[in-house]
Amino acid sequence: MNRSAQPGNPPPSSQTAAPQNLDLFPIGNCAASALIDRAGRFVWSCFPRVDGDPAFSALLGGDTGEARGFWSVEAETEASVRQSYLRNTPILTTEITDATGAVFQVIDFAPRYRQFGRVYRPMSFVRIIRPISGVPHIRIRMRPTANWGASDAEVTTGSNHLRYVGGEMTLRLTTDTAVSHIAQERLFRLEEPIAMFLGPDEGIEADIQATAERMLHETTSYWRGWVRTLSIPLEWQEAVIRAAITLKLCAHEETGAIVAALTTSIPEHEGSQRNWDYRYCWLRDAYYVVQALNRLGAADMLENYLGYLRNLIDRAKGGHIQPLYGVGLEADLTERFAPDLPGYRGMGPVRIGNQAYEHLQHDVYGQIVLSTVQAFFDERLLRPATVEDFHALEAVGERAFALHDQPDASLWEFRGREAVHTYSAMMCWAACDRLGNAAGQLGLADRAAHWNARAAQVRATIEARAYNPALGRFAATFGGDQLDASLLQLVDVRFAAPDDPRMAATLKAVEEGLRRGPYMLRYAIPDDFGEPKTAFNICTFWLIEVLHLSGRAEEARALFEEMLGRRTAAGLLSEDITLDGAELWGNYPQTYSLVGLINCANMLSRPWTSVR
Repeated sequence: MNRSAQPGNPPPSSQTAAPQNLDLFPIGNCAASALIDRAGRFVWSCFPRVDGDPAFSALLGGDTGEARGFWSVEAETEASVRQSYLRNTPILTTEITDATGAVFQVIDFAPRYRQFGRVYRPMSFVRIIRPISGVPHIRIRMRPTANWGASDAEVTTGSNHLRYVGGEMTLRLTTDTAVSHIAQERLFRLEEPIAMFLGPDEGIEADIQATAERMLHETTSYWRGWVRTLSIPLEWQEAVIRAAITLKLCAHEETGAIVAALTTSIPEHEGSQRNWDYRYCWLRDAYYVVQALNRLGAADMLENYLGYLRNLIDRAKGGHIQPLYGVGLEADLTERFAPDLPGYRGMGPVRIGNQAYEHLQHDVYGQIVLSTVQAFFDERLLRPATVEDFHALEAVGERAFALHDQPDASLWEFRGREAVHTYSAMMCWAACDRLGNAAGQLGLADRAAHWNARAAQVRATIEARAYNPALGRFAATFGGDQLDASLLQLVDVRFAAPDDPRMAATLKAVEEGLRRGPYMLRYAIPDDFGEPKTAFNICTFWLIEVLHLSGRAEEARALFEEMLGRRTAAGLLSEDITLDGAELWGNYPQTYSLVGLINCANMLSRPWTSVR
């Protein structure tokens, strides 16, 4: 990754496809999503949902992914490319200048705006190609794959459309240019704007150019209106806005689910085999997302996600809740391989599904309550939480209380061992503590007393068994001495104060054991796949928060600026980073990492009153 590739002023790059990296621009509308590379190619997009079959699969197609699984608009000659988002939107503009000096522009977006009393967000994309200067000669190449790279989609043509048949969804590309130009990948002269609409196999009974331009205008207005509702910090505004928009793109709005990332099987480091499918809703990750967006005042995603949680709570009937579910509330996410895709840079395997759905991860009960409790206090919500909601949530709390001292796979999802993890126990405490708060708000004095007593009992257990008196600090597991970065969350969840001597000793130990220069490991012990070789970005942000709260404000700001400098040209981060900071790894864009960016910016920024 090029550190100089900063948002707002990315450098030009050759349109020739380069070896793969994560310098990608996401677009989407909370139903459709795609990743576009620095050559302006769609290289990742799944249909008919974010967890579906990738029609654009080039991201996992080997070293360059040039042959198939992409959608490109190319100049005749070697070209330079400049890319940026339209301000405060996820609408991408790609300006391409060929060797003769001719210039054309490609605008990519997924339509989203209010229409007929509801939000219009089709599983569709729009590309508008505009000549800017000179006489551009272009070639449009559309090569979707089907069945996880097993075959190319079958192509049929109509008078003004092409159909791509295969996989889980038949796609139709409607356009006002000659369809044979696209079908035959013919080089042609770009003399007037071209509009293309890719979506379900349905006709468009309207002028496609006028329709695309109207959609562009409406979509721009929608996103800029949404950004205006955010309460952003004084400093680092562009970074926070971009992160917030991208978090919203990770929502599957139909059900309220929030996915951990838009991709699958990007390795945590080179040759690691740590290739996971993150296109599902982890209750933990979603909690952190709604927490960060709530701090910006974006209540819409919280309300939608609460509907998703209420459905899960009803289904559980007081019993086991998985750490993750499908975006359509699917419980079975059986893990399998896609043998026809070689993987990111050829580093397979490519996984579909995630075996972690079988895990016991007891922290999820806390995250459900933490996500929900605001609804008992927030008068902005269209549907404030009710007494009935509280009683349903109590079943989740009882489950948390029963499991707070039981072994699980931890938030790090160890596949080969279990222990009683301090982070999981802490989240179970938080479930009981916040239920006490909610009961008090509802005037249910007896239930408040019940849950406050439960919280006190869990706290006593954690303080007795997670605290190691010989070392003078908390440990990652009950009765243990190991470290993991989640201990830093003891402060954020309000279990421990930053000036608590036990917390100060824990911070010191975590830094000494897990910090590698500016960056933080999750843990330093070998797991099922050996020793970690990359830092975990959210852990570095957790460190920044605790440093600030511990009085090391200047150090926290310097470390935050370091993390900002490691973003892609799109202004985003993936899950992991090499210890020298040179390259991002792991699924992208990663909600965890963007949450950390937003939270730290809010915490570290000078107040608005300083400029008034």
